[in-house]
Amino acid sequence: MPPSIHDTALVDEGAVLGDGTRVWHWAHVCAGARIGRDCVLGQNVFVANGVEIGSNVRIQNNVSVYEGVVLEDDVFCGPSMVFTNVVNPRSAVSRKDEYRTTRVRRGASIGANATVVCGATVGEYAFVGAGAVVASDVPAFALVVGVPARQIGWMSRYGERLGLSLGEDGEATCPHTGDQYEVRAGVCRLTTPGRP
Repeated sequence: MPPSIHDTALVDEGAVLGDGTRVWHWAHVCAGARIGRDCVLGQNVFVANGVEIGSNVRIQNNVSVYEGVVLEDDVFCGPSMVFTNVVNPRSAVSRKDEYRTTRVRRGASIGANATVVCGATVGEYAFVGAGAVVASDVPAFALVVGVPARQIGWMSRYGERLGLSLGEDGEATCPHTGDQYEVRAGVCRLTTPGRP
């Protein structure tokens, strides 16, 4: 199925949109953007030149994805969350050659009104709570909240909090999928996938 673009949306010539991707009201996708298949760009979303977005990504209303941001497959961006691309912006100083790359790894979720400061990587299946301010890397499967964001737990691929304590090694199973996880030396990993 070809991309679906609302009449009020603007997709510049040269932008690449995958099959099944939907672009909603008053969104703007710039010419150099590359967007995978089956994505949803909500109302008033902006996607800048050079942005790379994987497949099955959900970008909710009022999100601007600026140059330097890379979203891998299955990422969720909550309503009005914010990406930046310059650490020290000044209106009178052009810093377009200083954009820092921000990468959101596969399956990660970023809550409503959260901010991801440029240069940070949000790890696979990490979960950034609503309103959090991420100014440094977030480990895979980590649950972070607050200003500045701090880790308070671990999350499964399904989006359920795991019964694993911070600062301790351990194992846990996702009750919904049967996925088994382990934490060793502060690193969480999926050891045995359950049902898909």
